[in-house]
Amino acid sequence: MENEVMQDKSLAFFAVSICALAMTVAVWGLAKLWVTLIETVGRNPQVKNDVQTFGFIGMGSIEAVALYMFVVAVLMIFF
Repeated sequence: MENEVMQDKSLAFFAVSICALAMTVAVWGLAKLWVTLIETVGRNPQVKNDVQTFGFIGMGSIEAVALYMFVVAVLMIFF
C-alpha cells in the first residue's frame, strides 16, 4: 500500500517537472518576443503603436500558457 502512494506521488512530481519545462519554454518565448519588439521599434519607430498592440496580445497568450501550466502543476502536487 505504501509503495502505491509513493509511486503515485513520484509520477505527480515527474508531471510537475514537465509543467515546469513548459513554463520555462513560455518564458523563453516571452523574452524572444520582447527582443523582437525592441528591434522592430528600433528599426522603424513609426510602427510603435501597431507593434505594441500585437505585442501585448502575444504576451498575454504566452503568459496564459505559463499560468495554465502553473495551475496544473499546483493541482498535481496537492491533489
